[in-house]
Amino acid sequence: MTKNLLFLTGKLAEKSLNKVLSEVQSNPKTPPFKYRIEQIGVSVAALMTPDLIARRLKETGDADKVIVPGLCQGDLAALEAKYGVPVERGPVDLKDLPQYFGHAGVAPDLSKYQVKIFAEIVDAPYLSVEGIIQKAQQYQAQGANVIDLGCLPAVPFSHLAEAVTALKNIGFQVSVDSLNTDDLLVAGHAGADYLLSLTEKTLWIANEVASTPVLIPAKPHSMPSLYRAIEICLKRNKPFIADAILDPIHFGLTDSIVRYQKLRKKYPEIQIMMGIGNLTELTDADTTGINALLFGMISELDINAVLATSVSPHATNAIAEADIARRIMFAAKRDDRLPRGYSDGLLGLHDRRPFTYSVDEIKEIAVQIKDPSFRIQVSEQGLHIYNRDGIYEAIDPFVLYPHLKVDDDASHAFYLGVELARAQIAWQLNKRYVQDQELNWGVNALHAKKTGKTAHREASIKEKRNKKAVKEI
Repeated sequence: MTKNLLFLTGKLAEKSLNKVLSEVQSNPKTPPFKYRIEQIGVSVAALMTPDLIARRLKETGDADKVIVPGLCQGDLAALEAKYGVPVERGPVDLKDLPQYFGHAGVAPDLSKYQVKIFAEIVDAPYLSVEGIIQKAQQYQAQGANVIDLGCLPAVPFSHLAEAVTALKNIGFQVSVDSLNTDDLLVAGHAGADYLLSLTEKTLWIANEVASTPVLIPAKPHSMPSLYRAIEICLKRNKPFIADAILDPIHFGLTDSIVRYQKLRKKYPEIQIMMGIGNLTELTDADTTGINALLFGMISELDINAVLATSVSPHATNAIAEADIARRIMFAAKRDDRLPRGYSDGLLGLHDRRPFTYSVDEIKEIAVQIKDPSFRIQVSEQGLHIYNRDGIYEAIDPFVLYPHLKVDDDASHAFYLGVELARAQIAWQLNKRYVQDQELNWGVNALHAKKTGKTAHREASIKEKRNKKAVKEI
């Protein structure tokens, strides 16, 4: 059934919007739709608000849906009540409209995953019970399913049982990681759900507690030892998870991946864990890419759980990244597709489509500007800043300063400095830049409150009024 869509826009974007929609409509892969564009009298579409739309848009005609600019701020529920049709935001950049339509425009379902994340608190013996709970809640918010209490060699953990009980009492699943049998027994009797790690020689502990054991070889890299432990659990009908141990780069990484492949091939139905911290923590590289690659292998090998850590400063969001990676890989495997187009959460440094406007398109927009406010855009060639007085281009923002004429406007100069710095960073890294928006660092993005930007604008307006009043005196 053909849909009738009403797009609301501003003066500057009307021509570009019509061009993009015409191209989208002519694409045979796009579901059929009709559209109408309503330019509601603002220069910049991003300045629209629901209140302004309600005042200026009298009716929606035969529209089945109203699409407002992606940067339109505010609650759209009042507009839906007023017009009686759905009102939703389009993409932030109108050049992304082709992805908005058709199968590429349907938001991927990332609600499902297969892999459980065990998030290890590596310094648990040094933390109070309250400190352990606080860190557990932090990891849970990042996506952890199980909180792992790491025990340290020769470091007493006198409050281990208390910590396990406290976490269990507030609903956490808990594992305890130790090679000390006394620690494992204490944890098991306290109600730990999992014990890391038992070998064929310490598997007797699993007979004394209800905890699920995570099995490892008694000797490093000894798969026969791991197989024997697995066979014991299978004969006893005892639930377990097996871990072939992932080694760091240059210390057996490739061989360890082969071990996981052999383990899965020999035991197609068992639960397998992979400890991924040996790569994320021990490699000086951005953990987003490491997690993406690891979880691709994890997906292919049908691995069921990972032990993740977040210790090194560069791995501060490794658990949150693991959460996104497991969801992307699950969805891609389900859809029998490459893991592309599902999420930008792991695209920290670069974007797939960083430069959506060419130099000629930016110049075409610039000639329409009739006011003194500066607009900033980024193309493959560099930074572009323009207002009614002209357009200026550079790679280095300092080159642009003489053209801006903000010597006596500190507030405006500060604003332009911030925005041009963002634009330069975006150009250098091949990232998407949208004026007045934070750069998108994927899962590592810190979303700043909008109150600071609003306060700056109000201060700038007040400063200009005061200067004008002084001149009039």
